[in-house]
Amino acid sequence: MNKPKEFWIKNMVCNRCLKVIKQELQELEVTVLSLELGRLLVEAQKKTNNEIIDTVTSVLHANNFEIVQKEEEMLTERIKIILIEQLQELPLHIKVKTSELLASRLHKDYKTLSRLFSANQQTTIEKYFIKLKIEKVKELIQLKQHSFSDIGYLLDYSSVNHLSRQFKEVVGMSMTDYKNTGNWKRNFYDEII
Repeated sequence: MNKPKEFWIKNMVCNRCLKVIKQELQELEVTVLSLELGRLLVEAQKKTNNEIIDTVTSVLHANNFEIVQKEEEMLTERIKIILIEQLQELPLHIKVKTSELLASRLHKDYKTLSRLFSANQQTTIEKYFIKLKIEKVKELIQLKQHSFSDIGYLLDYSSVNHLSRQFKEVVGMSMTDYKNTGNWKRNFYDEII
């Protein structure tokens, strides 16, 4: 029997991704032992290692995912996933600095992680996290359930003015203009760089 095979997956950032991949692999007689954002562990009793790799690769490519080949890419994906997970539970109360969170979760020096992320993504971790937060702001505006002050509180901004400045810098228009346009363009988390 083959040993379980582990894959690190690029751009896997939502729970729907997990459901689709798991279902498609099971249809192809690949047993999913563990599946979480960015990481997959499988086995297949009737397949060789190469057949497992080919099957997993074809399912991932068909769903616009890539297998991470290098450790640097894996760490970059793990940074993204940790930051995305931070925005799942609102209100966001950041108890530790992002740098400390990443360093402790990934067991690496933050300077190393920061250099690696910037080299792979052509942006800083801080700017990436700001873009993620602004996408969450767009979502909350579209839901029409919260005032701008509430949104600032939910996303742990020090003030609505700070949130407004960041929103305008990233989106190119004010939150009020965005709310009033009705042309609510949002980016998928896996498209944010």
